[in-house]
Amino acid sequence: MRFLADENFPFDAVSALRDVGHDVVWIRESTPGIDDEEVLNRAEIEERIVLTFDKDFGESAFHRKLPASCGIILFRIPAPASSYVAHITLTAIQSRTDWPGHFSVIEEKRIRMRLLPAREILSEHLLPDD
Repeated sequence: MRFLADENFPFDAVSALRDVGHDVVWIRESTPGIDDEEVLNRAEIEERIVLTFDKDFGESAFHRKLPASCGIILFRIPAPASSYVAHITLTAIQSRTDWPGHFSVIEEKRIRMRLLPAREILSEHLLPDD
C-alpha cells in the first residue's frame, strides 16, 4: 500500500511499514513544515493514505470538506515508545485492506472506520453553437 506519514508519525512505524514492502513517504523527510491542507493535497495527488496522530485531519475532511478520498488513518494510542507505535501500526495495517476512502481511527484494542465524503466531480460542458 501507499502511505503518506504525517510529520508527527514516528520513524520506527514508518520503517516497520517500509520493511514489509509498503511505499511510505514521510513528511518529516520530504517536506517538513507543510500544513495539513498541503498534506491532504499531496496524498490525493499521489494516491496515498495519510497516517497521523493529528485529529485536525478529521475536521478537514468532514467539516471543511477538503478532498480526502485517499483515506486517513488517525492513531489514538498512547505512545510510550515509538517501537510500540510501530507494533500497533503494523498489526493494524496488515489486518485490513479497505483503508482507502475511509477515515479510520486506530486505538489499542479496536479500529473504527467511517466512509469519507465523496469528492464532487466538477465538469464543464460546452453548449453547441447555434
